[in-house]
Amino acid sequence: MKTIEVVSIWDNGTVQQATILNAYAVNVTLNTSATFYYSLMSQTTEGNVGNMLAQGNLTMTGEAYADWTVDNYAWDWIAEQLNLVITGEYVPPVPPEPIVEEAATEEVVVEETPVVE
Repeated sequence: MKTIEVVSIWDNGTVQQATILNAYAVNVTLNTSATFYYSLMSQTTEGNVGNMLAQGNLTMTGEAYADWTVDNYAWDWIAEQLNLVITGEYVPPVPPEPIVEEAATEEVVVEETPVVE
C-alpha cells in the first residue's frame, strides 16, 4: 500500500478524503498484459486503514507492459492512470504495548514457635 496526496471522493452523500492507494495484479497474461485491482481508502485518526472509497481495475498493455520489470513501475503507472501522486509507503501504526499489571504480592510472616522437648 502507498500513501497518496489527499483526494476528495463523494461517498454516500459526504465528501471523504482518500489518502491510501492499495493495488495488486489480478491477472497477468505473459508477454501481453496485466490487470490490476486498485482501491482508494481513507485513514482513521489513529493512522489505520479506514473505509474503501473507490475501487476498480486497470489493464496495462503495450509499451507500458513491456517496460514493467519492477513493482515500483507498476505503482507509478497505476498512480498516473488515476491522476494520483504517491507520497510514500503506508506503514500501519505500531500498536501500543499492552499494559501488564503485576500481581500484588503479600509478604507472609511465619513466626517460629519454640519446640519444647
